Amino acid sequence: MINIKENEKLNTLNHSCAHLLAQAVKHLYPQAKFWVGPVVEEGFYYDIDLGDITLTNEDLPAIEKEMKKIAKDGKRIVRHELTKEEALEMFKADEYKLDLINRMDEKISCYTQGDFTDLCRGPHVDSVKECKNFKLLKVSGAYWKGDKNNQVLQRIYGVCFPSSEELEEHLKMLEERKERDHRKLGKDLGIFTTSDLVGKGLPMYLPNGYIIWEELENYIKGKEKALGYKHVLTPPLGNVELYKTSGHWEHYQENMFPKMEVDGEEFVLRPMNCPHHMMIYANSIHSYRDLPIRIGEIARDCRYEASGALKGIERVRTFCQNDAHLFVTPEQIESEFSLVVHLILDVYKELGIKDYHFELSLRDPEDKVKYYPDDEMWNHAEDTLRNVLDHIGIPYIEKIGEAAFYGPKLDVQVRPAIGNEYTLSTCQLDFCLPMRFDLTYVDKDGSKKTPVVLHRAIFGSLDRFIAYYLEERKGLFPLWLAPVGVNIIPVNNEYHLEYAKELLEELKINNIRAELDSRDEKLGFKMRESVMKKKNYAVIIGNEEVSNNTVSFRKCGEEETKTIKKEEFIKLLLDEIKTKKY
Repeated sequence: MINIKENEKLNTLNHSCAHLLAQAVKHLYPQAKFWVGPVVEEGFYYDIDLGDITLTNEDLPAIEKEMKKIAKDGKRIVRHELTKEEALEMFKADEYKLDLINRMDEKISCYTQGDFTDLCRGPHVDSVKECKNFKLLKVSGAYWKGDKNNQVLQRIYGVCFPSSEELEEHLKMLEERKERDHRKLGKDLGIFTTSDLVGKGLPMYLPNGYIIWEELENYIKGKEKALGYKHVLTPPLGNVELYKTSGHWEHYQENMFPKMEVDGEEFVLRPMNCPHHMMIYANSIHSYRDLPIRIGEIARDCRYEASGALKGIERVRTFCQNDAHLFVTPEQIESEFSLVVHLILDVYKELGIKDYHFELSLRDPEDKVKYYPDDEMWNHAEDTLRNVLDHIGIPYIEKIGEAAFYGPKLDVQVRPAIGNEYTLSTCQLDFCLPMRFDLTYVDKDGSKKTPVVLHRAIFGSLDRFIAYYLEERKGLFPLWLAPVGVNIIPVNNEYHLEYAKELLEELKINNIRAELDSRDEKLGFKMRESVMKKKNYAVIIGNEEVSNNTVSFRKCGEEETKTIKKEEFIKLLLDEIKTKKY
């Protein structure tokens, strides 16, 4: 989706349209006073004080009608420069503008269009006629200056494009985004729920959601076990001294929940798993022959996120990482890093993830505070990762200043169907933590050496991955992941229910998730609901199916109904599950 704020032409157009909105509001509500009307990524908004009047979305068409009338008139937009004294006199009846003016320098500008003048830095388009292709999107409340102790203003959101075709395309995209929003899909499909009584940012997975969760957990663990990973289970909190040793207390404390004192010890909910895994490694003496040691865990973590940043299961305060730490010798870095990259590529291919790119996050050499102070270590680590990526032939973008405090990392950025791109998978190279925990292995010559650690997550967090996959697939999961793969619908319970039950039992015996819809509802209603609930196959059982030992089925999203032998249908489903067809 285009970022309007960063597009110079659209930025100017949308800011001009914000003034058009304010002018129309002033015509309809003469008592209106105006705070600010900035451009944002998805258009513009204006904060307005209407006194005792509270707008709703139902009021927007009347404002749009007035805006169209003004735009059709085509008045030119003219810039004026004022002294501070002139500006204070011009806007003396609007305390919001006075507040802005009193914080400005002497050179102040305003823009006039017909009977309306507004304080503004600009720039603007030449005429209000250029703002005619707009749409007001919603109205909400906003505290003046974002302070809850201040007046609540009316915030009206809108968007403007140079042509009606571009506007229409954008509005279609917004509707598509609403339909793909994982929060809506999660509710409609019974995936997860939230409760303020439980706590903000603490989602709860419902039975359908846990089926998806469990399948993904088993899938990625199976991949890891085939590569020699050993899985562990560690506690979701730790002693503060653990995080002081790791360095997280110094570098990451602002993202952690407050410490708790119990029986003379200080504990904190863990924000990551690497310190625990360092102690797992430290539990035994290791030889170079033991390495690489690959420790994996689906681990529960807690991080503080501001309430305004929380979003469904994409941004939460507690989540499960598909985490692993690989303890390797320096000579094994390239081969192990390469295996991680190939695992990422393999998983993405099987799950049909195609729109992504790699970013190599490096330190900023000028930042002497954020990063562990060892130039030789950093140069070696960064060059090693570059060499692997170049050898595999994967294109990547270097991002200076984006590394973790202990080492460089490779991030895989996905472009979701809606919203901005974000990191899904990551692999971080770490020379620092093994030294801080005094980890060693006995080398060939009998000397003690410090291992190198690769931190990696393929799904990232299962929570974010499910959110991403919900939106990417619009709620329709592949059969092997779907909570309900087959929905069996008898046409008439009196004649067809027994055969439908037999089919249900055979599917269950084959570990195919299915359900029977024997409600006293019309067939068409059941079929439509099956599609709405994203059930992969709707199976219709009627006279012919009972007589011929067949099933008639329709795949979700398709119009064609096919009829085949029951045994063939079960084989078709098993093949689809086995091959993880998406």
